Amino acid sequence: MTDRLAATLSFDAPVAAVAGVSSARAAALSSMGIHTVRDLLSHYPRRYLDMSRLTTIAQARIGENATIVATVHEAVVKRPKPKLDLTEVTLVDGTGTLIATFFRQPWLAKTLTPGTRVSVAGEVEFNYGFKRMTVPFLDKLDIDEAAHGRVIPVHGASEKVPVGQMRRLVANALDIATPSYDPLPLELRTKYRLISRNAALHAVHFPSSLEEAAAARRRLAYEEVLLLELHLMRESAQESSGAPAHEHVINGAHLEKLRKAVPFALTDDQCRSVDDILKRMAAPERMEHMLLGDVGTGKTIVAAHALAVAADSGSQALMMGPTEVLAAQYAASLGPLLDAAGVPWALITGSTPQAERDDACAALASGALSVAFGTHALLEDSVTCKNCSLVIVDEEQRFGVDQRAKLAEKGRGADVLLMTATPIPRSLALALYGSMTQSYLRQVPFDRPPRTTRVLGFRERGRAYDAALAACERGEQAYVVCPLVGEKKPAAEKRAHADAQDEERDEPFIESDADMVGDNARAAEAEAAFLQAKTFSAYKVGLLHGRMKAEEKRRVMDEFRAGRIDVLVSTTVIEVGVDVPRATVMIVEDADRFGLSQLHQLRGRVGRGELAGEVYLIAATSNEEALARLSAMEKTDDGFELAEYDLSLRREGDILGNRQHGASALKLVNVVRDAAIIEAAHQDARAIIERDPLGATDEARALYHESDAMFLAAETGARKAR
Repeated sequence: MTDRLAATLSFDAPVAAVAGVSSARAAALSSMGIHTVRDLLSHYPRRYLDMSRLTTIAQARIGENATIVATVHEAVVKRPKPKLDLTEVTLVDGTGTLIATFFRQPWLAKTLTPGTRVSVAGEVEFNYGFKRMTVPFLDKLDIDEAAHGRVIPVHGASEKVPVGQMRRLVANALDIATPSYDPLPLELRTKYRLISRNAALHAVHFPSSLEEAAAARRRLAYEEVLLLELHLMRESAQESSGAPAHEHVINGAHLEKLRKAVPFALTDDQCRSVDDILKRMAAPERMEHMLLGDVGTGKTIVAAHALAVAADSGSQALMMGPTEVLAAQYAASLGPLLDAAGVPWALITGSTPQAERDDACAALASGALSVAFGTHALLEDSVTCKNCSLVIVDEEQRFGVDQRAKLAEKGRGADVLLMTATPIPRSLALALYGSMTQSYLRQVPFDRPPRTTRVLGFRERGRAYDAALAACERGEQAYVVCPLVGEKKPAAEKRAHADAQDEERDEPFIESDADMVGDNARAAEAEAAFLQAKTFSAYKVGLLHGRMKAEEKRRVMDEFRAGRIDVLVSTTVIEVGVDVPRATVMIVEDADRFGLSQLHQLRGRVGRGELAGEVYLIAATSNEEALARLSAMEKTDDGFELAEYDLSLRREGDILGNRQHGASALKLVNVVRDAAIIEAAHQDARAIIERDPLGATDEARALYHESDAMFLAAETGARKAR
């Protein structure tokens, strides 16, 4: 076996193959998600300490960020409040004294013993006679740290595998993985002027300059995305193999009647999306398409055209939404259009009476029924189709990969249309759904009155309730969105000890009712009762939350639509499928607990008719960053623009999350900063698949092997983490 082949194969060896990794250390690394040599090599530095840009404590300026190397004089744990541990670390460097403060990390006092050499980075403050840093980045340094050069990498570490030790293990892993074969074809490296993988791995972990680290990151980020796109495209092709595609009729009578029945003109975006989808449905290849639309841009009417085409082709279609409220909305809005087009349809949900459900299932099985709207109930084995050629999943992000796949299995070779009203920038959509074609809806179907959004502090909330009262006096309606009925889930698992000082930020965290655990129905009822008795005593207050039974939810929504409820106290269950034209005011309590995309979805419930909408975001925080984030809601009503901004604020590791299969393997890519890299890698992956889908050439075979290995490692790590 050649040295290069052995080095290449070592990537997938267990991490115990690395010098210095004992069984105990392997267990400690495993708890950090590092199981193989590949995992260790892709455990990239969190940041770099540029020794040429250090400053002394005396030179550090108040109010500015600084990086300082100093020695621990003492570390003391204090408890100013019950259940609040505060660790103060006194640092000296010969020019002065700096006090670094950390919250809820008492273990630091044991590890930062007097004489320990550390680096700290953060904003310098001045309080009680000393320069201070609050929750700075802090890294322990080896005595011989200068031997690493002018730029010191700072890897994520833990109490059992400290920073210096992690650095040595990575260096040892590089020794056995060099010189490996480069999976990236020379053609692509030349095209984008990328350095080799061996050079990139060395430079990203132990750069001689920050410029060299940036070049390494660029190469490795491109490789990550290219391998992800190849994985997604090959996985999609494998799922479609063996099943003949449906070549739909796109000029039939049902479609023509539907077009005549639509009571308004489609926007240019809708027309383009309809044409794109129908063209793909008529093609001899299976359609896998994503329709991304901003709030209120009319995705369902686009879907209606696809439903009519399925009927014209003598086949059937299933359209699934995440809630009964939304499924009922399909029936209410699309049902009459399908009736006018002569397309038989039915609604199947968990609340559908058994007799109706049996009739609908029988009609689907016989082919007498062309379209079925529904919820998760469509996934049940009792729902079978004679010839299903199209499945549509609305609000697809609410469903798991397995659920979407199970619906697609209802029709052999069925075309798939996924829809979402959560604005996703193109770069993120390519990273998440690289195997799918995409259409975008940005235009609102008709001129709507303006909708204003205001951010108010807790003490100003009376202005919001005055606006809601004024709306009720005008005969209009209001929402009060309240997260107090549940406790928010942690945004992520607690970090390893070495990352704890990365700030325990309250990141935005409620993306849907699924992110609220321990729902307290009594708290919700108490809030509604308080508003009924004190604020809206002259009006009817209703309550809607995720713990209510489906029949009860439907009753409340029917009363709200009919105007018998003036103010609806709700959780995020109203995010989709609720269309009440006379609802003009929305108040969101504790708005800082929501992500911007979630807030944008929520405010899309008001101003949907001829009346202007008013949205009031009540911030229960004085944190400047949180308020600045919320202020973006005041500046733009463009969901895609907000999504870009929201993504720009998040840590790189949180941008893609783990909701989408494969995304957890991406470690260097930032979908805002790296949009051009993602676009290029997507095009290159498509070209590689089209040129050599089976891996007949050595170049394609090497890439496919790396892609499989990369995502197998990611899935293995995710399973072990669970």
